[in-house]
Amino acid sequence: MHLDVVFSSLRDLITSPMALGLILLAMPIGSFFGIMPGLGGKLGIVLLIPFVFGMDPTLGAVFLLAMHSIVHTGGAIPSILFGVPGTGPDAATIVDGYPMAQKGEGGRALGAMLAASGVGGVIGALFLALMLPVLEPVVLAFGPAEFFVLAIFGITFIATLSGRSLIKGLCVGLLGLMLACVGMDPQTGVARFTFGQLYLWDGVDVVTAVLAIFAVPEMIALGVKGGAVSSAQTAARYGFRDVLAGMVDVARHWGLTIRTSIIGAVVGLIPGLGGDVACWVCYGHAVQTSKTPERFGHGAVEGVIAPETANNSKEGGALLPTLFFGIPGSSGMTVMIGALIMLGIQPGPALMIENLHLVWTLIWTLVIANILCVILLLACAPWFSRLTFMRGSLLIPFVFLMAMVGSYLSQFAWENMILLVGIGALGYLLYKWKWPRPPFVIGLVLGPIAEDSLNKSLALWGPAFLLRPLSLVMIVITIGSVAFYFWRRRRAKVQVAYDH
Repeated sequence: MHLDVVFSSLRDLITSPMALGLILLAMPIGSFFGIMPGLGGKLGIVLLIPFVFGMDPTLGAVFLLAMHSIVHTGGAIPSILFGVPGTGPDAATIVDGYPMAQKGEGGRALGAMLAASGVGGVIGALFLALMLPVLEPVVLAFGPAEFFVLAIFGITFIATLSGRSLIKGLCVGLLGLMLACVGMDPQTGVARFTFGQLYLWDGVDVVTAVLAIFAVPEMIALGVKGGAVSSAQTAARYGFRDVLAGMVDVARHWGLTIRTSIIGAVVGLIPGLGGDVACWVCYGHAVQTSKTPERFGHGAVEGVIAPETANNSKEGGALLPTLFFGIPGSSGMTVMIGALIMLGIQPGPALMIENLHLVWTLIWTLVIANILCVILLLACAPWFSRLTFMRGSLLIPFVFLMAMVGSYLSQFAWENMILLVGIGALGYLLYKWKWPRPPFVIGLVLGPIAEDSLNKSLALWGPAFLLRPLSLVMIVITIGSVAFYFWRRRRAKVQVAYDH
């Protein structure tokens, strides 16, 4: 490793008033694009490209990457406080973050989220740095066969997130898989389940579906219940002590924090998977490795830590194939490639040889941006957490408006708002009858990946694709994961019978 380049790039970055000023400017902009549902990092990059046109390439890349890298940190704020995901991957944070806010632990949840996001972002950047020498074989080892098995591995987490009823979880997950079939068949180009609507040819918008299945039911339930989001009477005592308690939780669960940061970075490394997969896989890992999995879904702080570390660490992994192969590691990086080319930076293998200084500057940008974002939002966290004590009659119209605007902006299609109402009604029925909702999102997100990868694998290798070495390893891991889940469920039942 070229240590002189490593440290000279850090020195140049922190001694440049312009670079630091642009990173600081990117903080509130990135947070805004994360907090507003439906905006996200992709739209942020698109809207900011005109402002960096003609700028020094390094400074422009630093500004855009700093903004994009902290979008999901901002997106977790409405997820925790109101049950409204700022971006698609933030849906995993809702499962335990929102119940914590309902119990009056919004400050603690925000503290855990911010600390986990900061640690995840730094570990993701370190992962990017350490993986530089062994990049090529890792990225090129994954093909359609491995994508399919990995998607199936993610779908097995439906069992983990099904609570006490596996049948209910599977039914909801299959409903998500069915909805994922809407749109054009990737092999034949035939429209499926579109009912003659051109709008549905691209499939069901994931952002709209996530907002509908989580945000709409929670706001309806809040309106029926009345009062505020939080039922606790501790608004006056909210302060930095509550936020610091959440940060201490991250240190207390340091093993989970490091593991999920690494898992998130590895998933980000694989082109085409994205943040949704990383967050749900890490959430499922947290449930499976917990000694008290029954707490998840009811306000377990580990359920906030796991997806938030993955949400930020995956950006470090996604930057690897983006910079060195020109292959976007996530949908956000797809737009980033266009922005880099516009700035005069050509992603590809030559970048590591000809402009290693720029590569390390971007790595250090990830680290500094995540640390500064945590400091900025920590200062505001106690005031954010008090919003959970606002009267529902004031909060509900604002949240519904945010959901409708986010749904429209995700595809600039007014039909999304009809979809929001329809899936929102389904979500409320699931909420009312206590059926798990997270499996729906898993099925919807992983369905297209599994279908497309299966078709390609069968075309290339036939059924023998399951016998590829990496596929076999992942199949064994998948079977072991499911077996471990059922073994622990059986052991818990035996323990309960013994106690009685």
